[in-house]
Amino acid sequence: MQKTLNPIESMYENRPKRWWIYTLTVLLFAVLLGWSSSAIEFRGIAAKGSEVAYGIIYGIVHPDPNLLFTFSTEGVPYLLLETVAIAVLGTLIGGLLAVPFSFLASENVMPKWAAFIVRALILMIRTIPSLVWALVWIRVTGPGPFCGVVTQSICSIGMISKMYINAIADLDTRILESLDAVGCTTFQKIRYGILPQLYANFVSTIIYRFDINIKDATTLGIVGAGGIGAALIQCINGRRWSMVGAFLFGMIILMLIIDFFSTRVRKKLARG
Repeated sequence: MQKTLNPIESMYENRPKRWWIYTLTVLLFAVLLGWSSSAIEFRGIAAKGSEVAYGIIYGIVHPDPNLLFTFSTEGVPYLLLETVAIAVLGTLIGGLLAVPFSFLASENVMPKWAAFIVRALILMIRTIPSLVWALVWIRVTGPGPFCGVVTQSICSIGMISKMYINAIADLDTRILESLDAVGCTTFQKIRYGILPQLYANFVSTIIYRFDINIKDATTLGIVGAGGIGAALIQCINGRRWSMVGAFLFGMIILMLIIDFFSTRVRKKLARG
């Protein structure tokens, strides 16, 4: 007697047989992995490399207290404050400038040809790395924190605009139609129909970009764009490991504090 299958078992038996897709994906992954590995040649760890690694670990364990607790322009607190200031200004300016860019690049707001042009401009901004932008602007503004702010503002436009565009694309247009039906003005539709839907997403994106900009501000300092990066690379080149440890220790503490508060804010936005 043939066994009668329940609906769940019947659906499982009639599921699409896609084993060949999975097999092809695994083979493709294996080919890409093998091809990529062929371009990498490992020659062991250099003698100086192990010395540098040991020196950095030693410096983190034994940071220079004179740098950690001095408030001069060469101390860790001042350089960290400068790094945070660069990241804050770069994030805020980039976030504000990204708003018109994102609306101009949205197909549900602008004609497709106009949105395509603005999207191409945003893609160009995102394609160029932040270090390249810093090297370009340092010729215009000269070395210093202002170069870091300009660089981070431009780089933030590219990333934040892309996230804003995705948020605008998910807008519930039925709310706008309802507001239009009751005779609301354009400003009222933006105030009560668009901004409440985008506010949490926009703020979360800015916080996420701020985390990235804090790390980028350190990197940009290496090429002279202000922040703690310049002092850090000088100490590494001079093999002053206790000073390196002081800078890294300060950066670690700063990132832990920022990550703690940013996580709490994002959770509050997500939960409403």
